[in-house]
Amino acid sequence: MFYDHHFFDMHWIWWIVISIVILWAIFNFLPYRPRRNFQEDALDILTKRLARGEIERKEFEERKQILKGSK
Repeated sequence: MFYDHHFFDMHWIWWIVISIVILWAIFNFLPYRPRRNFQEDALDILTKRLARGEIERKEFEERKQILKGSK
């Protein structure tokens, strides 16, 4: 009854399905990698623009004062 050809064919398929579900659960629910906070505030963006050379130091200081005044 359990030793016919169809039982063994389905048996390995279920092990594959179960393995995929377990791997999916491990990689989605366990904290295996650090989560990054992608929210940058305006001062961080301004500092990066200065570092890349997009704005001058004087413009950076002016905008920095504006940002500090608006908080």
